[in-house]
Amino acid sequence: MNTLLTFSLTLLFSSLVWSGYLEYDQDVLIPDDWNHGGRVDPTDQLELTFALKQQNSDLLESILGLVSDPDSGLYGKYLTLDEVSSLVRPSKLTQKVVHHWLQSHGITNCLTVHTQDFLQCSMTAAVAEKLLPGSNFHRYTRDGHSEVRSSAPYSVHDDVHEHLDFVGGLHRLPPKGQDLSEASSHREMKQSEAGVHLGVTPAILRARYNLTTADVGTAQNNSQAVAQFLEQYYSPADLAEFMGMYGRSFQHLSQVDRVVGTQGEGKAGIEASLDVEYIMSTGANISTWVFTNPGRHESQEPFLQWIFLLSNMSDLPWVHTISYGDDEDSLSTAYMMRVNTEFMKAGVRGISLLFASGDSGAGCRHLGKENCFRPSFPASSPYVTTVGGTSFKNPFKVTYEVTDYISGGGFSNVFKMPDYQASAVDGYLKTEAATLPPQAYFNTSGRAYPDLAALSDNYWVVINKVPVPWVSGTSASTPVVGGMLSLINDQRLLQGLPVLGFLNPRLYKLKGKAMFDVTEGCHLSCLDEQVQGKGFCAAPSWDPVTGWGTPNYPELLAALLAE
Repeated sequence: MNTLLTFSLTLLFSSLVWSGYLEYDQDVLIPDDWNHGGRVDPTDQLELTFALKQQNSDLLESILGLVSDPDSGLYGKYLTLDEVSSLVRPSKLTQKVVHHWLQSHGITNCLTVHTQDFLQCSMTAAVAEKLLPGSNFHRYTRDGHSEVRSSAPYSVHDDVHEHLDFVGGLHRLPPKGQDLSEASSHREMKQSEAGVHLGVTPAILRARYNLTTADVGTAQNNSQAVAQFLEQYYSPADLAEFMGMYGRSFQHLSQVDRVVGTQGEGKAGIEASLDVEYIMSTGANISTWVFTNPGRHESQEPFLQWIFLLSNMSDLPWVHTISYGDDEDSLSTAYMMRVNTEFMKAGVRGISLLFASGDSGAGCRHLGKENCFRPSFPASSPYVTTVGGTSFKNPFKVTYEVTDYISGGGFSNVFKMPDYQASAVDGYLKTEAATLPPQAYFNTSGRAYPDLAALSDNYWVVINKVPVPWVSGTSASTPVVGGMLSLINDQRLLQGLPVLGFLNPRLYKLKGKAMFDVTEGCHLSCLDEQVQGKGFCAAPSWDPVTGWGTPNYPELLAALLAE
């Protein structure tokens, strides 16, 4: 029945492409884990986000390539927010048409951003449904959280169709965060002869990646950030406890310098605690921000709120690590393309965006009798650095690393392979041709990810004042890599050099230099007769499970300090 419904929706959407539907390929089916709470009252207030068409996105991409390429004369010559704004700001016609359209429906309560390419407007549900024909707002709940979304695709008037990319707040319910405390529950629980599991702590990470007690931040103008979208918050008391237990051997900070958003109340979230504790213990002694949004309006998309903030803040941390992702096929192409432009806007300002590659291996999408792998976004974006996961070969010692079988990786079905990685990926596809999964399962010409990796298995986290073991996932490896890049930025700033910015073009030119190559293990995928649960496998040089491998910090520092 569900297959039939999906098929009929696909037919419906194919007829909507040219009839005012901005996001004709957006999945509007409500996931089963959300409970329907009924239609919203027509007088209920909604907050919707209008993404206005930008100018010069091709030029923006060219500039990003130049400022990120170490062989370019413009390397590191980043733009200010004002300069980005003058480049991408919507045309006067676009602004006039969209503002007139909104005002003609009585919508005047709107916020904009510095770049003027987003409007966030308040209106009643009745006005929203009239403004956006086809929309139909309902309330949905999961785990005590309430969201308002439309259960049907929306359209816009023909006059404004060419002036908008999408409208946020109608679709895209927040994906469910992995229960990281149980991420290892299905792993084989091994006991050492002594009955003690080593587990990953800041000291273990520093030993494995060769950071010394001197490898801490000292630059005044350096900062880093984690962004949270899962109605979670970190506990300052837990952070202080964690640093007291695990940070004694190196200089560190025990407090977050700035929280952007609202800190919630109640128990701390395990993912929020993990992110903050490990970016601050790896990128030690560096000013850290937390972007969080419990308390946002229930019709707002949490990820979009963070994107909105990036376009409105002239002073931002240089490194952001984000443990968030959704299936590519659940998102509209228009939405992903516009989010990619937002990543480019950050990159040309010198901001490094690191995303977790996900915890589902290659993923699996069931298409009738056929299956294929299921890439994740934003991990599959060509304009971010994506971090996969590894495990110790021997879980009781600091040994070499192998693939963590949950490590997300693969090939985008939406974005073509960027030039910076074409040679490395082509090398993998040719060298490993005999052992690759069937080509029907993945798109060999798509953006391949991850770009690099770090340990993602069996971390210790302090949550609600208690040390908790067995926390696993690429949500752990991402802030660790982020912290190391912040330390490298620190050294570059002290030497009067620009920060790293968008890392990938430079990372791929290193060709694996300064990395510990991971060559053992495969990640999981579809449980079917053809691939039998096996996705891609690690291999010498780059691979779509662990990227270039894990950082050997002193060598990576030396390579990235060389001008």
